Amino acid sequence: MKNNEIEHKDVVLIGAGVMSATLGILLKELDPSITIEIIERLDVIAGESSDAWNNAGTGHSAFCELNYTPETKDGSIDISKAVKIAESFELSRELWSYLVEKGAIKEPEAFIHNIPHMSFVWGKENADYLKKRQQALIKNPLFAGMLFSEDREELKKWMPLVMDGRADDELAATRMEIGTDVNFGALTRILFEHLTSLEGVTIRLQHEVRDLEKEKNGQWNLRIKDLVSHDKTHVLANFVFIGAGGGALSLLEKSNIKEAEGFGGFPVSGQWLRCTNKEIIEQHHAKVYGKASVGSPPMSVPHLDTRIIDGKKALLFGPYAGFSTKFLKNGSFWDLPASLEFDNILPMLSAGAHNIPLTRYLIHQARQSPEDRMDALKEYFPHAKNGDWELEIAGQRVQVIKKDEKEGGILEFGTEIVNAADGSIAALLGASPGASTAVAIMLDVLKACFKTKLSSDAWQTKLKEMIPTYGHSLGADEALCYETRKRTGTLLHLKYFELHH
Repeated sequence: MKNNEIEHKDVVLIGAGVMSATLGILLKELDPSITIEIIERLDVIAGESSDAWNNAGTGHSAFCELNYTPETKDGSIDISKAVKIAESFELSRELWSYLVEKGAIKEPEAFIHNIPHMSFVWGKENADYLKKRQQALIKNPLFAGMLFSEDREELKKWMPLVMDGRADDELAATRMEIGTDVNFGALTRILFEHLTSLEGVTIRLQHEVRDLEKEKNGQWNLRIKDLVSHDKTHVLANFVFIGAGGGALSLLEKSNIKEAEGFGGFPVSGQWLRCTNKEIIEQHHAKVYGKASVGSPPMSVPHLDTRIIDGKKALLFGPYAGFSTKFLKNGSFWDLPASLEFDNILPMLSAGAHNIPLTRYLIHQARQSPEDRMDALKEYFPHAKNGDWELEIAGQRVQVIKKDEKEGGILEFGTEIVNAADGSIAALLGASPGASTAVAIMLDVLKACFKTKLSSDAWQTKLKEMIPTYGHSLGADEALCYETRKRTGTLLHLKYFELHH
């Protein structure tokens, strides 16, 4: 394409990650005539947050993540967030199952496998909490089958590496056999391979959106640079989705929409210890999650983690958090200072002042020596040896900072959709549980930006074909929950619990 030539598209998706792939699939299924352009600055699909080595790969269904089930002041366990996340993951499974049925996903094993999800704690207070948590969760059908044990012999069978050589502390663990490991990088590539095979869908790798501006006719004019030839082109789009991971904030700021005012970002980098000893890797088969350190972000919950990546079993421990001013792994150290604007300086300073423990934690993590990292690993694998592990750089996350009337600015852990009132543009900010709940998040984008079409009989019918439980709560309907898991489990070649009365 020649310099400054203008293309017209119905939809532009910025960022070739799992979010853009999911939204593209939904839109193209709902309206096959729609034209879509995907813009990605890297030379690969899913090279940032969606890459297998850049995230935990946990199919986040709140089976093992203790930060989703806080203990309240009266001692009870609040499971509302866990239920919401578990329901959201089921929506993702339903869409993937639909794509298996229609032949768009040929081998589910290319991206998803059963790996038991476990929570593991030590000390009486933590063990009591874990027992209460399990008792609260198993009343909900989404968590049926969750086992609890304090029996050392049983725990040795569940997680031999964790138990071998462990001192006689009070120990407890829960186990969900139907937990999953998801290679979101592989999934994203599968989704884009299908999406770009459809008429009216194109993708440009090694292209970067340098600026975007709203025209008087309501369309968005995107200025795009080819990072190889350095040619500059323009695309006019009716709708723009900014799904560029940590890079979404700067593009959202360039849009100048009123709804973006006051948003800032706090970057958190990550590292893993990756096991290089095949014998050790084969002895562990679970995702064992512990409790986060006081003041640490939820994404830093320690876990000894079995992964299946490109058909090979892997074992990771971490993540170890750190601080970098980059918003992307392949970003610039100027990302954070460049994101500062008049309307977000106060919220960012205020959020920083209210999160001193987090700042201290990140500084401590960044200063860790190899010995410090091994000491943390030995809390979960007492016999770990330094020579069996190597440091792996994980993905970059940008936590959301936004205005708050009382606090001035607050730091949020999770995801946030920011969209213009007219629905012409939307951006996704934030991190975990992210990829696992991509379908639920993109359905929220459709609700915010395609209201009229979404309410039409045609779109409602098609949505219920893709996601049969759309509009229903699996956590409130035992029979529907079991029936759905049986259907998706069969199609995705995963375990499921039978319903017994």
